[in-house]
Amino acid sequence: MRLRSAQWYEGQDRNSYIHRAWMRRGVPDDAFTGRPQIAIANTASDLTPCNAHLDEVAASVRNGVYEAGGIPLDLPVVSLGETNVRPTAMLWRNMAAMATEEMLRANPIDGVVLLGGCDKTIPSLLMAAASVDLPAVVVPGGPMLNGTFRGSLLGCGTGVWQLSEEVRAGTLTQEQFLGSESAMIRSRGHCNTMGTASTMALVAEALGTVVPGVAGTPAPDSRLLKSAHHTGRLAVDMVAADRRPGTFLTKGSFHNAIVALAAIGGSTNAVVHLLAIAGRLGIDLTLDDFDRIGSRVPVLVDLQPAGRFLMEDLHRAGGLLAVLREVRDLLDPDALTVTGEPLVTYLDDARIWDTEVIRTRAEPLVAEGGIAVLRGNLAPDGAVVKPAAASPHLLRHRGRAVVFDSIEDFRARIDDPDLDVDADSVLVLRGCGPKGYPGMPEVSNMPLPRKLLEQGVRDMVRVCDGRMSGTAYGTVVLHVAPEAAAGGPLALVRTGDVIVLDVEARRIEVDVPADELARRTPDKATIDGYAAPRRGWERLYVDHVTQADTGADLDFLTGSSGSEVSRESH
Repeated sequence: MRLRSAQWYEGQDRNSYIHRAWMRRGVPDDAFTGRPQIAIANTASDLTPCNAHLDEVAASVRNGVYEAGGIPLDLPVVSLGETNVRPTAMLWRNMAAMATEEMLRANPIDGVVLLGGCDKTIPSLLMAAASVDLPAVVVPGGPMLNGTFRGSLLGCGTGVWQLSEEVRAGTLTQEQFLGSESAMIRSRGHCNTMGTASTMALVAEALGTVVPGVAGTPAPDSRLLKSAHHTGRLAVDMVAADRRPGTFLTKGSFHNAIVALAAIGGSTNAVVHLLAIAGRLGIDLTLDDFDRIGSRVPVLVDLQPAGRFLMEDLHRAGGLLAVLREVRDLLDPDALTVTGEPLVTYLDDARIWDTEVIRTRAEPLVAEGGIAVLRGNLAPDGAVVKPAAASPHLLRHRGRAVVFDSIEDFRARIDDPDLDVDADSVLVLRGCGPKGYPGMPEVSNMPLPRKLLEQGVRDMVRVCDGRMSGTAYGTVVLHVAPEAAAGGPLALVRTGDVIVLDVEARRIEVDVPADELARRTPDKATIDGYAAPRRGWERLYVDHVTQADTGADLDFLTGSSGSEVSRESH
């Protein structure tokens, strides 16, 4: 098989001379003759603290690539840190995917190892790999070690939401709250709860893009470096076998990812990311597939925010493969992995070593806790809710809407003692979708009104066209589509309207006659809250981003362009 990189390095003309000469710099002559060129797409960055250790992981990948006869090539790519980037990392997921895709296509590369960790990095890398369709394999950076505070497990993200609400309720002092800060983040790695980072690492393995058994290995664990070394060797083998995403990722692969998402009690953000990845592959995955395949799957992993434990506990209890063994009958047996073998073949020896952390099928954490897809006159194209993270008594609810036109409006009024709100009210926040913010931020898990917190209220129904952190919890209806800024009915809801939620019936409605709703127009305050960028990436994004129900990708990036580059550079 002629390697793709030979298009650059093979021959004796001026162009091949230039390509080889500038790349020599200490490598042996045979580096350009028949040895696979393996890029290491590395999202390490000091400003992405969850990924800051990936240079060490990359070194192990390099060793594996070289040992297998390949040439490893560092390729720093766009890194998105969830905790620091404003206005939201999601605004640049598509840009990171596009930039990575173009660099993989433009360079003399035969295969790629994708290093990600923080929320948007693995999705963007997989979107890129799907579009360029070169042999590709993911090494997740791994979760941080367990945090503890005052003798109890403290999960990053989830602990922030919990403790900050206790401060606002007056049950925790500001000094105690700040004292938890250094206890929460005590090692390298991404969030140790079942947030989006942990979810996407595990889901990427269920999808078939990670060597089975690797996802969820804690970042400080030396076994992660061993797995990275092995993955580097595998990348060379994948080139020889021409094992590309387009050759092994199928609708069945996404079926398995959805089953895994439900069984681990994963983040709702995975819905948007999986839809986007499938869109790059041309696979017909829809929002309804998540409900059809996953909504009745039992949640087996007792992890925060839906449960008690953290990712380090999941790893020692048997990891993802032990979870999937319990739901093996629900998996597609033919779906392959990066190794060329079906995912299910790796389940034979998997065992649960701690049934408190990983429940058996007979004794699940939640009998039917997968993500539910809601529809109705408030969300004609769908919305999602995570029952495992919600309050059971609120999954069927009628309440009076209290509407906020932007996150700034919400923050200005939510703690006003004169706000007309009670425990049965439904908090509605709009202008937070892909176009409206822009970028669909994680603001849907709105803090509760202080006066209700002081009364002991800890959950309310909340409705939003944005997202919420995978580390968050509560009865939150999110990803409402179409969003308000795209002409969705959410823009027409008024304070005092009755919102009807029935998760079992899969309905989310505003109890307003259809003719009255049709007569309404958005208020000026609603429109003024929408983003209106004049230039740059934000302008391109707002003009071309699709809605949440199709993955919030850019309309001109769906589908695959392949790896061919027809023109020379000199």
